[in-house]
Amino acid sequence: MFHRLKHYGIDGFQAAILVVVFLAYIFPEAGIRQKPVSLEQVSAYGLSLIFFFYGLKLKPSGLKSQLSNWKLHLVIQLFTFVLFPAIALIIKPFYSGDAFYSWLGIYYLCALPSTVSSSVVMVSIAGGNLPSAIFNASISTLLGVFITPLWVMPVLKNDAGTGDPEVANVVLKLTAQVIVPVATGLLLNRRLGIVAEKYKTTLRYFDQSVILLIIYTAFARSFYEKAFAGFTLPDLLKLGAGMTLLFYIVYYLMRWVCTKLHFSREDTITALFCGSKKSLVHASVMSRVLFPASPVISIILLPIMIYHALQLIFVSVIAQKFSRSQKSN
Repeated sequence: MFHRLKHYGIDGFQAAILVVVFLAYIFPEAGIRQKPVSLEQVSAYGLSLIFFFYGLKLKPSGLKSQLSNWKLHLVIQLFTFVLFPAIALIIKPFYSGDAFYSWLGIYYLCALPSTVSSSVVMVSIAGGNLPSAIFNASISTLLGVFITPLWVMPVLKNDAGTGDPEVANVVLKLTAQVIVPVATGLLLNRRLGIVAEKYKTTLRYFDQSVILLIIYTAFARSFYEKAFAGFTLPDLLKLGAGMTLLFYIVYYLMRWVCTKLHFSREDTITALFCGSKKSLVHASVMSRVLFPASPVISIILLPIMIYHALQLIFVSVIAQKFSRSQKSN
């Protein structure tokens, strides 16, 4: 059964997410306690290490070689940072009153950068342009530090009533937590890159553990402050259906654009996978800066958690189909 579930993209990480949410419901106090150890502070240090190890695995020569394929990169980044937020803004009138924070979570999801590791893995399985996938995942990570706050913070100021957040302060914090660790790792790639590559499986488990810790602390605070009092099972099913629709709207629009621009099969695969996915890692680190100690942070994170699980399932199935068609040819 586990092998079959894994074939469809359902792995232990998604199951672990459900477990930590349940633990947050049963033991919420541990997630917000500051002594003897603050789990929120531990997760903050863990996030910086995630991005350091990511930078350690990057090869500067590989990034330079992709600069000429600018049309593919432009399409992917426009879909990631322009089309997604535009879709969220179009559906905003359907969310009012208490439903605003659900929409804010969807909008936050749409403003996030693309994934890193899963995009690269799926492109590799499907037989796409792997160097371009690595390049776009890296560029998306760096652009997201600046673009995501610029998209989200005006909404927080005008609609969420959170005052007048300063973009410069948010960007500075995200730079310290994301760009500085990535740049440090990149500088050490020649000396330690081989070590990161050797232990990449261990590092992947470390990444997932940190994300699970962040999800636990976020949901623990929300359960402790009863932020989910108004949610029902039909609400969650509607959200799941909405995230499925969002994925396939972006996916088929991307496919249409790739056809019109006469992209090769390899570039099309890279565009489809990198341009339709969103990063739970970045959602976690940015939420700590954009929504500090907010009782509704888990409601805001809920859409990206659902989208993250669904995108892995959908893209895994699509990648397998591309792989089989390549072998048959």
